[in-house]
Amino acid sequence: MLSFWEDVFLGPGDGPHILRVVARLSIACLLGAAIGLERFGEGKSAGLRTHMLVALGAAMFTLIPIEAAMNTGDVSRVIQGVAAGIGFLGAGTILKLEEKHRIKGLTSAASVWLTAAIGTAAGAGWIWLAIIGMIWGMIILYLLHKFEQKELGKIEGKGAPGQKEPGQEGKKKDLE
Repeated sequence: MLSFWEDVFLGPGDGPHILRVVARLSIACLLGAAIGLERFGEGKSAGLRTHMLVALGAAMFTLIPIEAAMNTGDVSRVIQGVAAGIGFLGAGTILKLEEKHRIKGLTSAASVWLTAAIGTAAGAGWIWLAIIGMIWGMIILYLLHKFEQKELGKIEGKGAPGQKEPGQEGKKKDLE
């Protein structure tokens, strides 16, 4: 009977192995959450849950061939598939606003793509790479966004772009 369950679960291995897999998936979720929190704070549709799921999915797609003891070439093809496939999800976050002649959502699409890379790194066990990628992502999304707001306000001769004009207090900001 034990052999049946080992076949069903494909032998999850010993305690340390299970812990290693759980740690990689958990780290992917946490790092995806860090990027997702920033997007959520900006009111973007691809927010906290989306980024966590993307990181978790990418980590799982990376772990599956590793767990199946596939060769490096097979793992590489899976990672290529994740990188290409996540583009379709990212494309769904991009909108062309005809009346304003601008495209909106590119930063959210790029953050989803980055989150997939972070999840892939975590799934492969390269935790240090995933953490550094998340840190740079936060610098780009948060700190550079603040810099852009400040500089754009100077160029336009106004306050920061997110600053409300009189009578506009209740309206949502239209920034990326």
